[in-house]
Amino acid sequence: MNMSGAGKTAIVTGASSGIGRYSAIALLNEGWNVVITARRYEALQETQKMSSNPDNCLCLTGEITDEDFVMKLFDQTISKFGRLDLLFNNAGISSAQVPIENLSLDDFQKVLNTNLVGPFICTREAVRQFKTQSPPGGRIINNGSLSAHVPRPYSYAYTISKHAMNGLTKCTSLDGRAFNITCTQIDIGNAATEMGGRHGVGALQPDGRTIQEGVLDVQHVASTIVHISSLPPDVTVLNVNIMPTNIPYIGRG
Repeated sequence: MNMSGAGKTAIVTGASSGIGRYSAIALLNEGWNVVITARRYEALQETQKMSSNPDNCLCLTGEITDEDFVMKLFDQTISKFGRLDLLFNNAGISSAQVPIENLSLDDFQKVLNTNLVGPFICTREAVRQFKTQSPPGGRIINNGSLSAHVPRPYSYAYTISKHAMNGLTKCTSLDGRAFNITCTQIDIGNAATEMGGRHGVGALQPDGRTIQEGVLDVQHVASTIVHISSLPPDVTVLNVNIMPTNIPYIGRG
């Protein structure tokens, strides 16, 4: 079996379920060393056991909004595996779809902290490591969303956080250029996970209807992550979109 990631190391955040879980498994199955992190240790262990190379996996629990934890996450990764080649900023949350006048500041800040502040801290630490290791360089993939471009109704916190992810992606790609650091944003529509799969049951449209939308097998997302991660460091995929063919996207309905 040709393992394209043999000897390489990745950190995947939000790996206890969904896109993070299946991307981590796909990387492990390709021979990567993978450090997976989330808040639920038992769920991380389940992710580890689902791969064909569980011995290449390190589970670390904590909050990616906690700066001290993130710094320890990177320290333990380097201590265990010696270097870092990939960071997948995947962890994210959403809030209830409500009019802005019903959205609390606390709920808004929770989404921004998880979806933007956490990836910022992780990106900072990854770039620090990429610049100092030998040979220098590495790749970051940010989990965006179709909402990074076109919002759903009543999605202020989530949409704002994902629009801001565009800025983080572009800044990282620009400033990393001289150091062999690449950055990609993957904008995913309706993957069959706990977060995205619910749109296959019914999703609110701009005209007020609730309709069943198409969903995408999460394995296609995971294989896309593996493909981007396998590219040589002189190749950058700045943005990639993957979604069901029949999903309402342009115009959102």
